[in-house]
Amino acid sequence: MQDDPNAVSALVHTAMPHTDNVLAIIGELIPIIAIVMGLSVAMLCLYLDFRKKRELFQLHHAERMAAIEKGIDLPPLPPEFFGEYRNREPRASRHRRQGLILSFLGIAISVGMWGSSHERGAWWGLVFVALGAAFLLSSRFESAERLKLSKGEDPHAQP
Repeated sequence: MQDDPNAVSALVHTAMPHTDNVLAIIGELIPIIAIVMGLSVAMLCLYLDFRKKRELFQLHHAERMAAIEKGIDLPPLPPEFFGEYRNREPRASRHRRQGLILSFLGIAISVGMWGSSHERGAWWGLVFVALGAAFLLSSRFESAERLKLSKGEDPHAQP
């Protein structure tokens, strides 16, 4: 029986998985792993941000308690303590940057699809161009509004 080549061949085929089955399983596992890892990274970021804020509050509380025990006047809480504590750039410049990025992305998509014989799909790049133009207009209006506020004018008054 051990000298029979057909028996050995049958034994090898039953022991080794078929490559079609392995490829199908890997094809189904890739999206599952991507979704699980994406959610895991997002949850980890939320947890780390929460922990950082909690430690900041605990340190500030301990400092305030020590100041109270020593009888030192307490300084007011900083405004960053209750809101977004990261330094954010002004909204107008952020919208200007986003508008430029989206506009050039839309132009690049349109030109790329137009040049690669996907003329019908090239119009989808205009969606990004329109979004970019909206951000650029928003940036322009916010800059003008901020200028009027700095001069002491009412930004919503009719010209």
